[in-house]
Amino acid sequence: MLPWKRALRPVAALLLTAALAAAPTATASASDTAAPSAGWNDYTCKPSAAHPRPVVLVHGTLGNSVDNWLSLAPYLKSRGYCVYSLDYGQLPGVPLFHGLGPIDESAGQLAAFVDRVLAATGTAKADLVGHSQGGMMPRYYLRFLGGADKVNALVGIAPDNHGTGLSGLTRLLPYFPGAEDLLRATTPGLADQIAGSAFLTRLNAGGDTVPGVRYTVIATRNDEVVTPWRSQYLTGPDVHNVLLQDLCPLDLSEHVAIGLLDRIAFHEVANALDPVHATATTCASVFS
Repeated sequence: MLPWKRALRPVAALLLTAALAAAPTATASASDTAAPSAGWNDYTCKPSAAHPRPVVLVHGTLGNSVDNWLSLAPYLKSRGYCVYSLDYGQLPGVPLFHGLGPIDESAGQLAAFVDRVLAATGTAKADLVGHSQGGMMPRYYLRFLGGADKVNALVGIAPDNHGTGLSGLTRLLPYFPGAEDLLRATTPGLADQIAGSAFLTRLNAGGDTVPGVRYTVIATRNDEVVTPWRSQYLTGPDVHNVLLQDLCPLDLSEHVAIGLLDRIAFHEVANALDPVHATATTCASVFS
């Protein structure tokens, strides 16, 4: 990296942080999100003609239905969407930190939740938006659990579609006898996400996509969790892969920030949900 570019990185980070703070962001407390007045998990909400499908948010590993979506859920609600989120992959005795159970079982939980949302809203299909594991796990639902008939679009924010090497750390597992077996026994949801796992091999056999669903992947070059970041991309018809830094070179978001607070990524999510009315996503999207 050229010296002047290195010097500009903290300046860019400061500018983006200031913009995020000044923008009309939708930040809510955990207590607010439990109330229907927040418009989030409000089962009386009826989709409008402009946004005819409910949006189901799928949290990432160690996330939950509230914390992962304190910014994106109100952002979408303010744009007229009926928004819902679920908890999945809970382990006994582990509160708040979810997404650790076997991913095929988590996909079954998602299937039941989508059915509940469709019944409440009276709609035939939903759109799914997921962060990290939450962008990959729904693909199991689409492929193996009948989800393709009930989902219009899947938007993955930094999804580990082909697993992760965790910046090379997973390569160290064979050097610690029993470590991989312990991981599978205690946190199967983590073991399933290691590149080359049996779960991912089955998920991706025969192609990345299923017919009838639109796919969007939003990645960041600074991702330190799902590595290499290009492994997040999907191949197939009706796929749109986008790199955050192609939209805004100054965006320094890494794996967590892209899902929790990045309004540039959020703007691209909104475009994916309503491509007919999409507008260009740029650095200025932090103010949208």
